[in-house]
Amino acid sequence: MKPSEIKKGHVIRWQNELWRVVGSSHVQKGNWRSYYQLDMKNLKTGRVLTNRFATHEDIEYAEVDQRKMQYLYRDGNHHCFMDSETFEQVMIPHDEIADQVPYLKLNMELVVQFVENQPVSIDLPSWVALEVIETTPGVKGDTVSNVMKPAKLETGLEIKVPLHVNAGDIVKVDTRTGEFIERASTK
Repeated sequence: MKPSEIKKGHVIRWQNELWRVVGSSHVQKGNWRSYYQLDMKNLKTGRVLTNRFATHEDIEYAEVDQRKMQYLYRDGNHHCFMDSETFEQVMIPHDEIADQVPYLKLNMELVVQFVENQPVSIDLPSWVALEVIETTPGVKGDTVSNVMKPAKLETGLEIKVPLHVNAGDIVKVDTRTGEFIERASTK
């Protein structure tokens, strides 16, 4: 693959090791040649580094197997997922998916990526519906303004929501940005 095809979450083989891309940017400075800068996390050691790749350079994409799985529970520093077809359970270390954990609900269906039969990452849906557990109460007439207030959701995630959202409401949250999308329903 060319660096322009590599996206966040992809797994690549570089220097005989597997790396998950945690960030990618195209850099172009004046008269200099442009390049792609990839932030990568080593799947074996957990080491994170930034490396530059020329735009014409070839990068080996690791063969990724995707399986539909269900999130079951957290056990200390691991999260348990179950294959929806074979009922096989796998444990993924918390550090591997720490930035995605605030969007995980019990029994949630999602895709887990495997490389060489080892789970390496999860693919969340583009949004999740979560219940607001704690926020300041809304006031009548606050439904038209763009003013936001903090709210704590059922998974512990804290986001900004419009003033008309109350505790007990179900809200849609963008899993890529962590931002409020809309109120899904009220109690």
